[in-house]
Amino acid sequence: MSRTRVLTPVGGLEPGPMAAILANHAIPGCEVSGTGESGRSHTRLLATPGGPRRVTVTVRPDDVELTADTDDDGEFAHLVRTTRAWLDLDTDVAAVARAFDGDPLLGPLVRRRPGLRAVGYPEAFEAAIMTVLGQQVSVAAGGTFGGRLAAAYGTPSTAGLTLFPTPQAIAAAPHGELRDAVGVTRTRAATVQNVARAVVDGLSLDPAGDHATVRKDLLAIPGIGPWSADYLAVRVLRDPDAFTPGDLVARRAMGNPSIRDAGRRSEAWRPYRAYALFHLWTAATYTGP
Repeated sequence: MSRTRVLTPVGGLEPGPMAAILANHAIPGCEVSGTGESGRSHTRLLATPGGPRRVTVTVRPDDVELTADTDDDGEFAHLVRTTRAWLDLDTDVAAVARAFDGDPLLGPLVRRRPGLRAVGYPEAFEAAIMTVLGQQVSVAAGGTFGGRLAAAYGTPSTAGLTLFPTPQAIAAAPHGELRDAVGVTRTRAATVQNVARAVVDGLSLDPAGDHATVRKDLLAIPGIGPWSADYLAVRVLRDPDAFTPGDLVARRAMGNPSIRDAGRRSEAWRPYRAYALFHLWTAATYTGP
């Protein structure tokens, strides 16, 4: 049995960029994006206290429709909360737009897309691994690596999708076997397993935790650098003021300043630097209406 609810955002919505980021970062085998009569859809498994459930979010012009394969009230309420946080539907984007309105770079961007939201990830460990796999490669290549990892170590479900591998499965895999299965370098495979072992040992990527401590713990993992830690602060910890000064796409949209200068310029965008980042990313990469 499935249940459906319309999720209304606080303020406006930019459906094109939201649907695009979901589709572009989809993990083959784990997620499926498509186009329906009412909007662009995205289907995947999400965790609940009773186990993973298949959900579909359909991004429409003014809202998001959630359909979940569950008849349990508690599970459905959990999935509603997860989806609202994942898609950043509870942020007052009008306040963000007002904060940026007078900025010479961001002002025109927010006036063009005032409803842009800082879309996150619904599963923290999955996000951390995909961030490692996406370092210094294209988004498409990172997705390919993730799909291979899921095919090798994930769990097939009766819903027809693969559940992303657990930290335990990745940590326990023979190093050479994992490297060959995913098709990455020895160093990249080692970082993937380092992250998995850190999570097994107690690393928590909880948005409610102390973000400075999480960043310190991430940077202590061999193979994790500032860009990865900053990116996870934006998309997993959901810190509205996090920023990635080392991000090439964002700096290109800023006119190619140095990493240090990008960080300095971002100071003017507090306390919404993560939203500045999404506007920069969208301006640099999104080609839709």
